Amino acid sequence: MPYTLEERVSGEFDDVVSQTEAALSDEGFGVLCDIDVQKTFAKKLDAEYRQYRILGACNPPLAKRALEEEIRLGALLPCNVVVYETDDGVRVSAVDPHELLSVVDNPALDEVADEVRERFDRVLDGLAEA
Repeated sequence: MPYTLEERVSGEFDDVVSQTEAALSDEGFGVLCDIDVQKTFAKKLDAEYRQYRILGACNPPLAKRALEEEIRLGALLPCNVVVYETDDGVRVSAVDPHELLSVVDNPALDEVADEVRERFDRVLDGLAEA
């Protein structure tokens, strides 16, 4: 079962990262952390790797609603959005909030998952059209 939402995006890698951050911001998400996997592997492992960035995205009002329903949910936050190179271009992948929250047996989180999914869909659709 797929656990991410994904789009192929035209453009240079760094431009796609910037566009992704802007699209997330338009949907109320801030990027709390930005992990450059390529740079980390080069420094820590002396290994080459494709361009790969993990953006830890958080929408504070939605996170607050979710945490009020399930205090331990912080272990699954922030929602990760990944920008990475492939042989056919750059892809942007976001965690599917329904799959992420399926590990928590709390139906009160369904509305939050629906809203995050709608926002991520708009982010990815907008990037694909750019």
